[in-house]
Amino acid sequence: MSEGELLQIEKSRKLNLEESIYFEIIRSKTASLLSSACAVGAYSTTKDQAVTEKMKLFGEKAGIAFQIKDDLFDYGKENVGKPTGNDIKEKKLTLPLIYTLNTIDAKKRKSLIYIIKNENKNPEKVKIVIDAVEAAGGISYATKKMIEYRDAALEILHSFDNNETRHALEQLVRYTTDRKY
Repeated sequence: MSEGELLQIEKSRKLNLEESIYFEIIRSKTASLLSSACAVGAYSTTKDQAVTEKMKLFGEKAGIAFQIKDDLFDYGKENVGKPTGNDIKEKKLTLPLIYTLNTIDAKKRKSLIYIIKNENKNPEKVKIVIDAVEAAGGISYATKKMIEYRDAALEILHSFDNNETRHALEQLVRYTTDRKY
């Protein structure tokens, strides 16, 4: 988790984050926590290495989906317990923003990077970034990726017997991606 945090700090200074690095960061931070918890829980109840590995992978996929959803909240209009644009103010490069910066023309990219680096405390400028992310398809792209990870986690669960435990974990995963706050 510490390595992921340090990598995020390093990359946020330069604002040159590639999607693969983003996934490495969230895999090291959020996803590793959930992955470890799922693996420990599975091993402590089954002592089965194959089940433990499946649950570890399940936790990783669910953790990544959770983090993408959290990133998407930064661009929403609803009150979700954290201010809109907060990640931008903190110069955190999230998946919607990374997608946008990698798909827009050089002039617009330079303008957005300038705002993020120098005007990230100005709400009107932050709104410009949020609007640009929306217009470039960053929100829909990140939502699609989140659903892919959610579905991958659910697919792993469906390899287990249909029982109360599996059902509860499925509900947890769906809540993670469908939540409004």
